[in-house]
Amino acid sequence: MNRFGHSSDAPQPVVLTIPGLNNSGADHWQTIWEERRGDCQRVDLGSWASPSRNAWVTRLDAAIREVDGPVILAAHSLGCIAVAWWGALQSQAYGWPVTGALLVAPPDCDRMETPETIGGFGPVPRSPLPFPSILVASRNDPYIFYERAHSIGKNWGSQFVDAGHCGHINADSGLGDWDLGQGLLERLIAHAQDQAQAMRQMRPALALPLGDARLSAMRPIP
Repeated sequence: MNRFGHSSDAPQPVVLTIPGLNNSGADHWQTIWEERRGDCQRVDLGSWASPSRNAWVTRLDAAIREVDGPVILAAHSLGCIAVAWWGALQSQAYGWPVTGALLVAPPDCDRMETPETIGGFGPVPRSPLPFPSILVASRNDPYIFYERAHSIGKNWGSQFVDAGHCGHINADSGLGDWDLGQGLLERLIAHAQDQAQAMRQMRPALALPLGDARLSAMRPIP
């Protein structure tokens, strides 16, 4: 067993952090996780100040394909919308290679007052994501109404978490390494490892192909 109580022989997912507009600075929880955890690495989406939806989705896809094993996405702000577009445009089997996603403070790209800089990411995809996900929203996020964030999470099939009054859940929120977020990330990691272990146990017993066993073993995030 590892320090989080998960089976040590289960594959450890790689956590890809996906920032939003203008990247994440030194005091952002994504940067702090990359520095302090051993499983996080940033996706370089490029053109941070003038993002392109297609370019970001293409770079995200390339980063996911470079990982030899399970992947968990930890996205913030506009990075969440890029993840949703990746899920809508790609045809991965449910839960593989992306085994889960933590989606924090997605902006509403569909509002009339949406800045042109991010307007090209709209309309926000409505299709369910092909992996388990947790969406975290703040009650006073200036870039999305709380009720709208809840609606987006419902469309994506995400578990919804109320972060309270934390603004845009970014460096200005003063969260440090953000214990709440790390706890949610560990839930996704544990779920991915449990699913991997269940698939290994089911394959000999059921003599199913990997894809069938994977779908049969999937359970909701506890």
